[in-house]
Amino acid sequence: MTRVLVDLLFFTGKQGGTETVARQIYSRLGGRPGWEFVGYASSELVSAGVDWFPGRLIDSGLQCDKRPQWAWGEVFGVSRAARAAGADLIHAPANFGPPRPSAPMLLTLHDVLAFKRPEFLPSKLGVIPTKLLISGAARAATHIVTVSEAARTDILDVTGRDPSDVTVVHPGGSGVTEPDPNRPRSGLFSLGNRMPHKNFPRLLEALALIPEAERPVLTISGSHGDDPLRAVASELGIEKWVDLRGWLTNDEVENLYRSSAAVVFPTLFEGFGLPVLEGMERGCPVICSDIPVLREVGGDAVRYFDSTDPAAIAAQIRRTLGDPTDRARMVADGYDRAQRFTWDASAEGMLEAFERTARSAR
Repeated sequence: MTRVLVDLLFFTGKQGGTETVARQIYSRLGGRPGWEFVGYASSELVSAGVDWFPGRLIDSGLQCDKRPQWAWGEVFGVSRAARAAGADLIHAPANFGPPRPSAPMLLTLHDVLAFKRPEFLPSKLGVIPTKLLISGAARAATHIVTVSEAARTDILDVTGRDPSDVTVVHPGGSGVTEPDPNRPRSGLFSLGNRMPHKNFPRLLEALALIPEAERPVLTISGSHGDDPLRAVASELGIEKWVDLRGWLTNDEVENLYRSSAAVVFPTLFEGFGLPVLEGMERGCPVICSDIPVLREVGGDAVRYFDSTDPAAIAAQIRRTLGDPTDRARMVADGYDRAQRFTWDASAEGMLEAFERTARSAR
């Protein structure tokens, strides 16, 4: 029996795509012969409930929304917990992990934003600590998993690791049933946190360029607390066309995917880009930034724009909403494309990475 200590400190129940990947994969790893999982969790996650994790949880006693507590836990707490639990392996699934692990470590590194585009971090004061924590974990890891070929290229460039040390395990779709093409749809949907690289102000500028007679309502979810986009919409005079939502439940997000006329994803940098996959899978045409990682996900099934140009974004929105025939083609092609990515395949890929890490350690 191989016991894996899983570092769940970063997760608080509201960490977006990184948490989605861990939740979907671990919900499929329960009952695997020869494997036992123990989670070392933030107090917030323990309180929120973790029905997706296939093992017992250790409450770290750390409030990991408070960054100093979280950083202490990463540097010192994870290794101590692994030692106390008698773990054979450590899995750090959210970019960060102990720089001196007490057992062989598999690190899931979703992206290297702090190194490639440090200007996108919300606090300039956080750039150096973030780099130190990621680089320490990347050096200490026995093996690294990432979520796309584009992210793998960046990781190899930043870390200097041997190519054999970094494996791609793509995230998956949810396996939802084929969408009803006759279901009424209206408006645009976009989602993500409010970090600068999500590029939402430019999307609002694009919306303001669309003539009022054609302008759709844009719903943007994913904010925490006071939404900084409210002031941007007000300044542009488009408040009545912008519906700013906070953190939504899975059912609320599902409903928006299935009722919107298109998903717009204006990001400047991603490790993968789950909203592209999720939109395609749910029969929602996707319009997104023309960056390599989103091409890797969307292929020829989605429409791309220059994410630095509001006029280009506006033009693709108008083109997509104004052409029902082409929109129907995008729906069909997108759904077919999404079937290439499954969470079952992701779980199998992660299990292979565990086995590879264990072999390397031996």
